[in-house]
Amino acid sequence: MRVSVIGGGTVDGAETETAETVGRLLGRRGHTVVCGGLGGVMEAVCRGASEAGGHTIGILPTERREDANAYVEEAIATGLGHARNPLVVLNGDAVVAVDGGGGTLSELGYAAVYDRPAAGIGTHEAAHVEAVETPEEAVEYVESAAASKTR
Repeated sequence: MRVSVIGGGTVDGAETETAETVGRLLGRRGHTVVCGGLGGVMEAVCRGASEAGGHTIGILPTERREDANAYVEEAIATGLGHARNPLVVLNGDAVVAVDGGGGTLSELGYAAVYDRPAAGIGTHEAAHVEAVETPEEAVEYVESAAASKTR
């Protein structure tokens, strides 16, 4: 399964650890991480997934694949800025949000539009976002919710 992990481009130590743990869990469970490919939550989740042997895809807002963080295996340059946000969501089967500002909020909106199950850790509240406390709960929720959709 592909899981889109979204969140703040600038985060503190606790949020970094949360995102790394989400990445490690996803990597260990054989899931591919899709993200925006830059820093903050995006870099941390890719680092965690890479350390666990997982696969990472970064859908960049810029025109240069070289702008991707060092843990992105497949960089996709779009040149679209924030307009690439629906592509991040569409390329995952589910979404995990960690922290985040306006860009994350727009991606959570696209999760509803495109009917992607979404779990959120310390992020925006919305009816379609399952608020969870831990990375383990987030991964378990998206695995279960995505499996229910395919039945």
